[in-house]
Amino acid sequence: MTETATQGMQQAILAGGCFWCTEAVMKDVRGVTQVESGYIGGHTPHPDYRSVCSGTTGHAEAVRVTFDPSQVGYRDLLGLFFATHDPTTPNRQGADVGTQYRSAVFPLSPAQEREARAVMADLDAQGIFGAPIVTTIEPATEFFVAEDYHQDYYANNPNQGYCRAVIAPKVAKLRQYYGDKLRA
Repeated sequence: MTETATQGMQQAILAGGCFWCTEAVMKDVRGVTQVESGYIGGHTPHPDYRSVCSGTTGHAEAVRVTFDPSQVGYRDLLGLFFATHDPTTPNRQGADVGTQYRSAVFPLSPAQEREARAVMADLDAQGIFGAPIVTTIEPATEFFVAEDYHQDYYANNPNQGYCRAVIAPKVAKLRQYYGDKLRA
């Protein structure tokens, strides 16, 4: 599926560090119909979790979000993406360090690229993060869906230590500040 997907649906590919976190944030957004964790932006064919974690494949942990633009816009998804991870640290999200944890947007069209650049410029101009955004905008290469156990990770493992310490606060922030964007 591409940005001009069937039945009016569109897709966005976003890398905000650990894909478990970004997936958990996007799952409850009104208008989002599917979120897949996976790998993009590297040079190794058919990467797997172990090879991506080694930092040698060039891939980023990312999510592919399928959404209904009549319910949620790409700009809204970008806003939620930037609000729920740190886009000011290169190749790092919390304790996760390496290029596989970079903050990146992989536009699927020139319109998405323009929108991503505009959102980043707006956030930087407002000084929202207190430091410049270092999120990269990269060509959307082939997206490889991650292994099954990575899909719906937070929903399937809510009491796991990483989920409680790292993902739960991001989901709580989403619910507290962006409740109007969530499913009822």
